[in-house]
Amino acid sequence: MEDTQIISLVLLSQQGDREAFGKLASAFETTVFCIVSRRVRDSADAWEVTQEVFMRAMRKLPQLREPERFSGWLKQIAVRLSINHVVRRPKESAVEPEVFDGVKSDNSGPIDTVLRTEQAAQVWSGLKQLKNLDRDTLIAFYIEGQSIEQMSFSFRSPIGTIKRRLHTARNRLKEVLGDLQPV
Repeated sequence: MEDTQIISLVLLSQQGDREAFGKLASAFETTVFCIVSRRVRDSADAWEVTQEVFMRAMRKLPQLREPERFSGWLKQIAVRLSINHVVRRPKESAVEPEVFDGVKSDNSGPIDTVLRTEQAAQVWSGLKQLKNLDRDTLIAFYIEGQSIEQMSFSFRSPIGTIKRRLHTARNRLKEVLGDLQPV
């Protein structure tokens, strides 16, 4: 497709012409899929992300000020959404069913209860040995279940700072607990 055709289709699409956007999508579908599949590496997921790219492009198209830059703009959306998909996708692992045969789902025996209580007491003792900021950070995240964003608001700190504090506080608690760590 020629540049002049692309520009005219972009302009029409920005005015709400869905048929024009459909022609753009058809023209760039293979390109976007190739960009996505290089990062996603699963064809079903790549098609899903490709669809997300075009949905995002359709919503954001009115914000594109220079229609001649549509191709690069669309490719950037494809790259960003591909990376987001890979980063946010849970890690997959294959395990033989026999592995789960030895796992008990009911750990409610008296010994298990005593061990859990003892470990909890040791963790709380370790938390008490930390400085206030480290202790408050760990309690907010692990005990109170606050999200990083909520903690950012309540601690009046940027999200990156909260993440660093969590990392540092976990390491300090690990040092304090020492022998409790599994081998």
